[in-house]
Amino acid sequence: MSTQTLPWYKEPWPWLVMAGPAIVVVASFITLGLAISSNDGLVADNYYKEGLAINRALERDARARALGLTATARLAEQGGAVHVDVKLDNPAGRSSGREVLHLILAHPTRVGLDRETNLMPDGPGGWQGTVGNVPAGHWHILLEAPAAGWRLVGEWDQQAQSVKLEPVPGEAAK
Repeated sequence: MSTQTLPWYKEPWPWLVMAGPAIVVVASFITLGLAISSNDGLVADNYYKEGLAINRALERDARARALGLTATARLAEQGGAVHVDVKLDNPAGRSSGREVLHLILAHPTRVGLDRETNLMPDGPGGWQGTVGNVPAGHWHILLEAPAAGWRLVGEWDQQAQSVKLEPVPGEAAK
């Protein structure tokens, strides 16, 4: 009885044992390449200054609540036209309707996709502007009147025709 042994490289088992670590090494190089070539964009560069601005933002929210402000924003799918109707419950806070509003469309995770525009008045309680084509996804909307010192916020999913903007709830509302 003679058994003929094959060289190791002709046996399937050594190749199966080496395949796992070889696949892991190749996958780690692919992951390294992706990490180097892409920007996650999750952390703002000026996070300290943004933290200092929180009190000013809270004051703008309180002013919007005191005025009873709400708004409805409609964004066109093509071309990025924006139309905003602002409703004011407190007549004492009514303005001339001539001020320019500032609109920010912020992507939750990709700062590079954010859009900003100034909205010009186009009638009683209405403002209009353009943000350009907006990529599909979920967006945070910030509408502010820098001169009047108020802001409204909302979240927009592109399946919705319009979005309601309201002041951020204060401590008393919680």
